[in-house]
Amino acid sequence: MSLKDPNTTNPRRPKRVAIVIANPAVSSSTGWPVGFWWSELTHPWIVFSEAGYEVEVFSPDGGACQADAMSDPGDASGYSSTDLISQGFIHTPSLAALVAGTRPVREIGLEQFDALLVAGGQSPMFTFQAATGLQEKFVEFHSAGKIVAALCHGTALLAFLTGPDGEPLVKGKTVTGFANVEEDFADEAVWSYGLLSRGTHVMPWRIEDRLKALGGNFVQAGRWRGFAVRDGNLITGQQNFSGEATAQAVVAALGL
Repeated sequence: MSLKDPNTTNPRRPKRVAIVIANPAVSSSTGWPVGFWWSELTHPWIVFSEAGYEVEVFSPDGGACQADAMSDPGDASGYSSTDLISQGFIHTPSLAALVAGTRPVREIGLEQFDALLVAGGQSPMFTFQAATGLQEKFVEFHSAGKIVAALCHGTALLAFLTGPDGEPLVKGKTVTGFANVEEDFADEAVWSYGLLSRGTHVMPWRIEDRLKALGGNFVQAGRWRGFAVRDGNLITGQQNFSGEATAQAVVAALGL
């Protein structure tokens, strides 16, 4: 066996993770373009890569995807200016190409991947209800005992999932996601800057309220704190600062 043979150091097949990011859309609440959130792709990606995993990037429809502007470290708002992981990803041509040419979720094979992670951003709140292919794929992986994860507004997907028993997939499960205290903060921020009239909400519905109504045990760690929780083979992360914690939970579940 050659010293250059990668199997010299790891004779087993590397773990493989499919990360799903949302296709671009327009918010029905604000009229703004919406997409995925950079750190919710890039932070899990680096955790998985450093664990020796192989990662592929998909979207419900496939094709080029666009990120929410404020998640870009180069955005004039400066909101994500310290996100050096995303900065490096964006400026590495081979990695940027993964976003410019995502594969459709129908190409995610159950036998080809050990885990499925759905990233957030604003677009999922407006597009995941109609993303039946993604819904079916998530339930398929979960029912097969594979690790499934959703992060931030990507947990909106859970609101539309039904298990094989006909019950909401989230029923009786402990989960997290973008919390009401964070939605309150986001609404107040856009009102204070005059971007929306007071009383107009950024999001058309709230994940915490919906998942509780479906029988989920919704927990959160406080506003903007990185946090992830595992219940069986379902892992959820609270918001955009939880990408690393969510990916680490996946790695802890899968091993190296």
